[in-house]
Amino acid sequence: MGFGIIGRTCDRGQPKGGAAKRWKRLEAFDFDQCEKAQKADPAPSIPEVIEMRAIDVMTTPVIAVGPEKSVRELATLLSEKRISGVPVVDAEGLVIGMVSEGDLLHRTETGTRRQHSWWLETFASNRELAREYVKSHGQKVTDVMTTPVIAVSEETPLNEVADILERHRIKRVPVLREGRAVGIVSRANLVRALALSKPEPAQGWTPTDLTIRERLLAEIADEKWARGSLSSILVQDRVVHLWPDPLSEEERRALHVAALRIPGVARVEDHAVAGPLIPPL
Repeated sequence: MGFGIIGRTCDRGQPKGGAAKRWKRLEAFDFDQCEKAQKADPAPSIPEVIEMRAIDVMTTPVIAVGPEKSVRELATLLSEKRISGVPVVDAEGLVIGMVSEGDLLHRTETGTRRQHSWWLETFASNRELAREYVKSHGQKVTDVMTTPVIAVSEETPLNEVADILERHRIKRVPVLREGRAVGIVSRANLVRALALSKPEPAQGWTPTDLTIRERLLAEIADEKWARGSLSSILVQDRVVHLWPDPLSEEERRALHVAALRIPGVARVEDHAVAGPLIPPL
């Protein structure tokens, strides 16, 4: 029966706080044996995460529309191609706007023009009301398209793409090269990337408790919320034990998720209610 020690190595010191009381049950542990086991089975390095970029997930070729196309032609294009948005390009192929289903929601043809209450219309600016009129009555793509264009490059990391989509509350961004669209990255593309991501290949060895704990500590090393979690994590027989003090429910949940990412972890036990770490013999 093995277990992971509090420190990143076979630390002969003792933890602080509530975990110190439970540590007394482990006084008979052979630290010399632990150090020998560590040398025999050193913690493997954490595989480097390959940073995916826009070019890795973008949709190509790009379907675009000209600014002088009619709104009816635009609606037909979106319907026939089963897409929800396209970039608007000028005669030279440069992207000058984006247009989507959202830009066609409030139209006089379908009786869906925005209807404001009298008090809201009283306080709305003339510019805003005029802009809405053009959006609902305009007959050309240039009347309904959204500007300025929010775009990314082929080398933009996916985490930045996700931030842009969330921050601007949009569903897609064009990928530009010298002003021309070479792809589209949508929320759906990010979901597909997640679905196709490959889990870390299974190891050809059974990791020790010490190895599991080393890797868990490496996983959370850069997380601000995890800085006070060191004395709350123990590993015994490939089971990660989380002790409640001094962790919040959210911190325990985050540790639970982090632990399950480590190869070799059998399960995670959250001791929200204090109990024995090692079952009585």
